[in-house]
Amino acid sequence: MSVTDEIKDRIDIVDLVSESVELRRSGKSYSGFCPFHANTRTPSFAVFPDTQTWHCFGECNEGGDIFNFVMKREGWDFPEALRNLAQRAGVQLKPLTPQEQEKKEEHVRLRKLLEEAVMFYRHNLYNTDAGKVALDYLHERGLTDEAIEAFGLGYAPNSWEATTNYFKTKGYSEGDLGEVGLVTERDGGGVYDRFRHRMMIPIRDRGGRMTGFGARTLDPDGVPKYLNSPQTVLFDKGKILYGLDKAGRGIRAGDQAVIVEGYMGVIAPHQHGYSNVVATMGTALTDEHLRVLKRYTKRIILAMDSDAAGIKATLRGLEVARESLDRTTDLVFDARGLLRREARIQADLRVATLPPGMDPDDVVNRDPGEWEQIVAEARPVVVHVMEMLAEGRDLEDAKTKSEVAAQVLPLINDIPSAIERDTYLQRLARMLKVDERSLLGFRPPPAGRPYQQRRPRPPEFPPDQGAARQVPPPRKEIVYEAHCVGFLVRHPELMYKVDRRLSEAGLERINEKDFQNIDHQIVFELVRKALKQEEVEPANHVLGNLPMTLIESVDELLAHTAEFDPKTDKVLEDVMLALLNLRRWYILDKKIHLDYVIESEQENGDLKATEYQKTVMQYLSNLHKIDIAKERYTNRAAALEMRM
Repeated sequence: MSVTDEIKDRIDIVDLVSESVELRRSGKSYSGFCPFHANTRTPSFAVFPDTQTWHCFGECNEGGDIFNFVMKREGWDFPEALRNLAQRAGVQLKPLTPQEQEKKEEHVRLRKLLEEAVMFYRHNLYNTDAGKVALDYLHERGLTDEAIEAFGLGYAPNSWEATTNYFKTKGYSEGDLGEVGLVTERDGGGVYDRFRHRMMIPIRDRGGRMTGFGARTLDPDGVPKYLNSPQTVLFDKGKILYGLDKAGRGIRAGDQAVIVEGYMGVIAPHQHGYSNVVATMGTALTDEHLRVLKRYTKRIILAMDSDAAGIKATLRGLEVARESLDRTTDLVFDARGLLRREARIQADLRVATLPPGMDPDDVVNRDPGEWEQIVAEARPVVVHVMEMLAEGRDLEDAKTKSEVAAQVLPLINDIPSAIERDTYLQRLARMLKVDERSLLGFRPPPAGRPYQQRRPRPPEFPPDQGAARQVPPPRKEIVYEAHCVGFLVRHPELMYKVDRRLSEAGLERINEKDFQNIDHQIVFELVRKALKQEEVEPANHVLGNLPMTLIESVDELLAHTAEFDPKTDKVLEDVMLALLNLRRWYILDKKIHLDYVIESEQENGDLKATEYQKTVMQYLSNLHKIDIAKERYTNRAAALEMRM
């Protein structure tokens, strides 16, 4: 691979262009306004992820790769673009040493050997009597000849030296065969074929280059069932996702990747048109795997078996462990590793559960539509854990509620986004049929200790009672208000989109009553007035008419939102969730207060209680609408992190 190819392999053109051009997905490509000529009506600029190229179909009529883009954008010549992109990609620019050149040529020769091995095993599959057993097996597993051909499947003869002898006649040495993992050294000297009487599965990197093989035994008593190539200079199973060379386009087109275990779990879905499926190589799913997939999509689904062993097998590489795998005992989860990866990689990780005893190929061969539905119903990790713990248990029992809460709450607390935390907390409260506030005060017990509620702590004062009282942290409602107002100041036109979403949900448009903080109310009114005038840009109008007393406050609001682009859909979703949560909290507060009033009035026989009940029903109606509206955003990862 040349230096320029290595740089292009490490830098995704969509990510690069998005830094200066607002792109929107349009089919398999992305479109936006060309940054190189004046144009605000027609998005004539296109980026093509499959080919890692761009083109302007408007006035410029130019295009190219990442190098052409930065050269035109920055006014650099090629050496300048090469130096800067190499630094960004972490690629060192230096002439190859004689040793490095020799190593590069050696890798090319070894890949050629592996390609010839693909042809050798394929010949044995189709042109030998023994190979017919493997071919029949593949057909019995539901694979078509087209799929067998597309994935290059083959057959390794049931012999200790057939592969070795064949490649010796082709001029390769035993050392060459050992370098690519086709043979194993004998203890007493010499070598023998590593793969014998096995279905052979070529494994390629995401660029389609051969790296090694996976092999499935055809002997019912054969062990191991699956055998991979050993670690070689070309094959590192911890870095490879099987099928990614064929799944890249499907993942980009559907903006979603599905990870399974097993080669057949990839081949069968691809055969039925689900070309976004990849598999780990029987190893832990690593951050590197996820970073590679993130170049294609941020929506990643783990498709796993429904039993305890299957769940552990899929999640073990994500540091997800279970304290007990005995199906007769309670299930205990610790998904912190998975949640840390989701936050660190900034991906949307979900879990799809397969029917009991079935693999992905079983499902898709039985009913492709069933596979599609299972993937569509994939749940966020915390929701998956929550529902697995609750399955088959008596949630009316107080002890069971405490046990479930003790296992789920630590996971919720580990989620970095405050909006997501509150969303899952509300969901857990609904599932357990308890008040959210009881969960907020819940403290999971140490091992062997009974479950208990955390008692409210008295306000803390410094030792000197005459000194100033410690400043408490801001209430979450105020933080959420600041979040919403900050984005409205930065991009007032966002209010139109918020109003449209609220109207679609049958809810009142955003107004000053959504904010309890007086500063936020004043700034919100300025934003609303700014949208009604036409003399200057709305954002400039807001900043130009701020009272002196609010300048520092608004500076903080703007600093809070500085790193985010308020024009993105993710920000709109995040603001909507924050606003809906605000309304929900304020309605609940008012309802609690009114409940006490009604109780008091009823005790006194006051007829006003009936009128109050109507107000309560209105509150409940609005809460129902808010909860329905939140479902639109609940299952999507919030784009921004709240500062609580």
